[in-house]
Amino acid sequence: MRTIIVPRKLRVKLLRYARARNIEHGMIFATKHGRPLDRSNIWAQMKVLCRTASVKASKVCPHNLRKLFARAFYAVEHDIAKLADILGHSSINTTRIYIMSTGVEHRRRIEQLGSVL
Repeated sequence: MRTIIVPRKLRVKLLRYARARNIEHGMIFATKHGRPLDRSNIWAQMKVLCRTASVKASKVCPHNLRKLFARAFYAVEHDIAKLADILGHSSINTTRIYIMSTGVEHRRRIEQLGSVL
């Protein structure tokens, strides 16, 4: 079980969406047969969208959205402990995997130092 913090603006939009569809309780998003969306449904929809967005299908999966959130949050907050709490990680080392920089990023930062004359 995960607690998901929903920003106020998104909450307002979700409530508006539910109200427009007469959803008063239960799931908000369902399959065409009325079952709850699961990871495989979302994954399939993401694969269709990646073609439209010209993104490699191999790079698209629901968990990568979680990683994208982690990197975006850390870029703003620079607080790995707070991020670990939000993601529900018991170890900061797990969170660290989400925000690790690539070799390309390290090289760019080192080049920006301008330490070679």
